[in-house]
Amino acid sequence: MTDQERITDLIFSEKKMSDNYSIWASECTNLKLRDTFLTLLNQSHKTQTDLFTAAQQKGWYKQVPQAQPDQIQQAYQQFSTQSPN
Repeated sequence: MTDQERITDLIFSEKKMSDNYSIWASECTNLKLRDTFLTLLNQSHKTQTDLFTAAQQKGWYKQVPQAQPDQIQQAYQQFSTQSPN
C-alpha cells in the first residue's frame, strides 16, 4: 500500500467515524456521554483536516483557489434565500 493510499484510507475512515459520532451524539440521552461524542467529533474533524492538508501538500489533491469576496457574497445571497424543505 502506498502512502497516498494510506492517507486516503485514513481520511475515509475519519469521515465514517465523524458520521457515527454525529449520529450517536444526536441520539444520546446522557448529556455527559453526548458531550464526549461531540468532543470526539471535533477531534475527528481536526484529524481529517490535518490528513487532507498533508495529502494536498503532497500534490494528491488539487489546489483549490481562494474565492473572491464577490463570489462569496453571491453564494451567500443565493443560498440565504432558500428555505429548507
